[in-house]
Amino acid sequence: MTGAMSTRSRRRDRSRDGTVMSPGGRAGRRVVNLAAAAGLLYLFLPIFVIVAFSFNAPVGRFNAVWNRFTFDNWLNPFADEALVDALLLSLRVAAISTIVATVLGTFLAIALVRYRFRGGEGINFLLVLPLTAPEIVLGASLLTLFLSPTLWLFNISFALGFTTIVIAHIMFLVSYVALTVRARLRGFDWTLEDAAMDLGATPTRTFWKVTLPLITPGIIAAALLSFALSIDDFIITYFVSGPSTTTFPVRIFGQSRTATPPQINVLSTMILIVSVAILAVGTLAGERRRRRTGL
Repeated sequence: MTGAMSTRSRRRDRSRDGTVMSPGGRAGRRVVNLAAAAGLLYLFLPIFVIVAFSFNAPVGRFNAVWNRFTFDNWLNPFADEALVDALLLSLRVAAISTIVATVLGTFLAIALVRYRFRGGEGINFLLVLPLTAPEIVLGASLLTLFLSPTLWLFNISFALGFTTIVIAHIMFLVSYVALTVRARLRGFDWTLEDAAMDLGATPTRTFWKVTLPLITPGIIAAALLSFALSIDDFIITYFVSGPSTTTFPVRIFGQSRTATPPQINVLSTMILIVSVAILAVGTLAGERRRRRTGL
């Protein structure tokens, strides 16, 4: 009896790799687990607050103090027309910026990984600059560029608004796309292209039938990341949006001085639900693909 209990105790003390854990190891593992749980709680607590306050019936114009639970906010999610218009504008900007940036960034990543040419290292350095430079510096620089008299000499002028926002978003999203796709291409077997062309496929057909399908997961990940960053961007958009064009983050910032209706939380929660649903679908599709292929 005592031997059986001792055996079960040793089994519980074993880690996943089969090694027996000492009492100090078990304590360290608990500390790591508690630290991880605390970190996750710290990350997700603001999200929980946003979702919870979408069901709050605020007293006054600011939805900052919990009053009572209600479904009225979800029954009228589009009550604030200006807020809805700002969200639709953000979605349009994000869609256009993501499509253009994904195409440009993907081909840029393929060129940097697939080919060797003079100046390639310099391009890699320039690719990282938009990610490392403070957003306030990028925003101010883009504003100066769009209003610069130098462009007028070439008969180029930009009125601050939808066009300048899209151009600015494409500028910093290309870097995210290129780096994400390039990470996917690091382990790509380029001999597959050679094999396809040896079998008679043209370079164009090889790209569409061999290269593109294999790097599609990386492209999709880059596109989803770009879309989220575009919707979320505030600082750069604030500089280049102009007085008559207001995106969702800019609208929330401006409206927070006078009122914060619960519809802000409702629309934000809707975006969160859609994002989680897309992530879940992608994860399930990836799991099914791995089970089907056995990889």
